[in-house]
Amino acid sequence: MNKKVADAHEAIRDIEDNMVLALGGFGLCGIPENCIAALVEKGVKGLTCISNNAGVDDFGIGLMLQQKQVRKMISSYVGENAEFERQLLSGELEVDLIPQGTLATRLMAAGYGMPVIFTPAGVGTEVAQGKEVRNFNGKDYLMEYAFDPAFSIVKAWKGDTHGNLVFRATSRNFNPLVAMAGKITIAEVEELVPAGELNPDHIHLPGIYVHRIFQGSSYEKRIEQRTFRKKS
Repeated sequence: MNKKVADAHEAIRDIEDNMVLALGGFGLCGIPENCIAALVEKGVKGLTCISNNAGVDDFGIGLMLQQKQVRKMISSYVGENAEFERQLLSGELEVDLIPQGTLATRLMAAGYGMPVIFTPAGVGTEVAQGKEVRNFNGKDYLMEYAFDPAFSIVKAWKGDTHGNLVFRATSRNFNPLVAMAGKITIAEVEELVPAGELNPDHIHLPGIYVHRIFQGSSYEKRIEQRTFRKKS
């Protein structure tokens, strides 16, 4: 099945207000920049966004926060975004901070068709408030529900028209898990090739998880914290 669409605007055409979205990326690596730009232009509001982090003020999900498009963030790390902090402290933004491993496993569970997971992370802390705790072999575990995003949006290095994806380096961190979780998964790629051109042994995510794919453009590939080593 050819899953190619023309561009980001066509890919996100049926994303509407108040939907739950899962977005790939780790720090500023592997951000679905084209789709985020299209969402900003479309102006959808009231979104719940599941993502490891919330970008920075002028990049990634930070662009959506600037336009007040996000009602709730479900994340693990949000320390690089001043606008996020302002909205949180002012009560404009609802935030659910969860352990990074729990975030990853709840995404994976959605892809596997599992309704819940049990994890020791967060037992005895604020993370456990209001959640069921079960004891297995003498150890307590929190019951956490799998995520249920209407759409997942990811960015890969290379993909084919059947939706098979190859990621590079750190962008492989959360993007595959996010892609597995969505009822509809949109992938933007730097290079789109015909089906059959990718080496099957090099594919990181099979196309069964991807519903729409397009070749993006003008990727910034920012560096979050640039550091230098002194010459010896």
